[in-house]
Amino acid sequence: MARIGFIGLGNMGLPMAQNLIKAGHAVAGFDVSRASVDKLAAAGGNAADSVNAAAADAEFVITMLPAGQHVREVYLGADGLIAKAAPGALLIDSSTIDVETARSVASAAEKKGLPMVDAPVSGGVGGAQGATLTFMVGGSTAAFERAKPILEKMGKTIVHAGGPGNGQAAKICNNMILGISMIAVSEAFVLAEKLGLEHQKLFDISSKSSGQCWSMTSYCPVPGPVPASPANRDYQAGFTAAMMLKDLRLAQDAAKAAGAKTPLGADAARIYAKYAESGEAARDFSGIIRFVRGA
Repeated sequence: MARIGFIGLGNMGLPMAQNLIKAGHAVAGFDVSRASVDKLAAAGGNAADSVNAAAADAEFVITMLPAGQHVREVYLGADGLIAKAAPGALLIDSSTIDVETARSVASAAEKKGLPMVDAPVSGGVGGAQGATLTFMVGGSTAAFERAKPILEKMGKTIVHAGGPGNGQAAKICNNMILGISMIAVSEAFVLAEKLGLEHQKLFDISSKSSGQCWSMTSYCPVPGPVPASPANRDYQAGFTAAMMLKDLRLAQDAAKAAGAKTPLGADAARIYAKYAESGEAARDFSGIIRFVRGA
């Protein structure tokens, strides 16, 4: 049994922390929402009233925060986690943030003698609840090997992507592919509608042909072909359009910094921005088909 501090008990963080409790670990959790902390306590965790209280004496400290600015606030500074964490504690940041912040925070942790990995996830709320997440991990080999047994209680696939920041790099590249492909699949279904081709017929063909991709076969944006997809629940979010837009913008920022040309990624960010601004930011990102369709 490990002593774990968990900061950030939102839609993703709470079920992740609950899975650690189910695995037999002692988890102390903190969130700005007291209701979330109470839910953790109801699941057998320990309620903490501050970030540092959650991390006190923890062997592992996991954060799941909204953005880079929150990661910097929680980790850096005189009262941040890097200053207050127990000696030798392994720091695991599962937030999805910019690569520069991930690397600068990891560098600050290293100077304090604290190992750290960036370990963003893929799989959405369903993956968090079912402990089937994919973790893309950046950090030293030693830190990765130490983090892996903990991550395996929350996810199904754990991949070491390389040095500090590479987990974030993998995440934003992956989600740029996802954002682009979901728009492409949506455009194909809308064109099929205009041409009189049934949704199921297109799915039956493309899911077994060269058009096959995750956005088609696992998260199909039209109701029917994939019963588990949000399209069958009025696009109730598993991964919101706002979150997709955040990741696409992170990818664009990284592309500019690296001097990489990503015109399709830029177009995807522009399209998702318009979709979110239309009042659909909280809808599932696969609902982009409604924007493509003009509804």
